[in-house]
Amino acid sequence: MWYLYIVECKDQSFYVGITHNLKQRLREHNTGKGCKYTKYRYPVKLVYLEKYANISLAMKREKQIKGWNREKKMELIERKSHL
Repeated sequence: MWYLYIVECKDQSFYVGITHNLKQRLREHNTGKGCKYTKYRYPVKLVYLEKYANISLAMKREKQIKGWNREKKMELIERKSHL
């Protein structure tokens, strides 16, 4: 199982990523080892999640969402939280 996730950083920015081990990846982000972007923006909190059967689908969705502006990402997060 692959996960596309969005975390909100301490500066209220969003980071979009994919992983096959969500718990470990969040731990990495919250210890400054996740990636260059979140290294100085932790702690982060998980605000959105989608599951995929394979990495190629997750990567395609990640690329799509990374191209969105903040407002569109917020709409996605809000829509999902009300389901």
